[in-house]
Amino acid sequence: MIPLKDNNPSRRFPLVNYLLIVVNILVYVWMATQGSQDSSIIYKYALIPQELMQNGLSFMNIFRVFASMFMHGGLLHIGGNMLYLWIFGDNVEDAMGHTVYLIFYLAGGIAATAAQVAADPNSNIPMLGASGAIAAVLGAYLILFPRSRVLTLIVLGFFIRLMLVPAVIVLGLWFILQLFSGVLSLGAVSAGGVAFFAHIGGFVFGLLLGKLLARNTTSYDISSYRGF
Repeated sequence: MIPLKDNNPSRRFPLVNYLLIVVNILVYVWMATQGSQDSSIIYKYALIPQELMQNGLSFMNIFRVFASMFMHGGLLHIGGNMLYLWIFGDNVEDAMGHTVYLIFYLAGGIAATAAQVAADPNSNIPMLGASGAIAAVLGAYLILFPRSRVLTLIVLGFFIRLMLVPAVIVLGLWFILQLFSGVLSLGAVSAGGVAFFAHIGGFVFGLLLGKLLARNTTSYDISSYRGF
């Protein structure tokens, strides 16, 4: 399932969410201009769990925790992350307010990083991507707007269809997939690939704090779309 749009318009302009998307894109463009995505830039600025465990929270490692949230390894990586942030982030920002949302987003990224490091503390593979922080946004959206519906592209073999699917199903299935994949990856977490435990940690963080930090949880819950 590929989400395309939700039916829950925000009340106010999602300034912080748009700025986060812009910063992620600018960092990706900057990385692309420096050479290949597996260059020394990634090892210089992205967080490496093993180094964090050995050297602790040095200034550079703290910087890498935040820098890693805005670095991506390819077009599909950043494209997928920004799509999810675009769809779900505006409503969470609307519910929390601009400042609280920014703090929540960054804190969600920290929680996601901590979860991944705890799952594989000896990994020497750099961690990068906004997916942990975005997972926190998804968790908050699920707890705040479970009855909103998401226009979703469903592809099952030759069956391709656009459907309005409740957010609780779209995001619930996403989390189950991360949880299942994370458990299966436990025997080979040092091999690289997707940081499933960052997704899990971020999502749980969002579930726990989403309702607590929200000031406005009104969902428009539009029953249908026009223009399709």
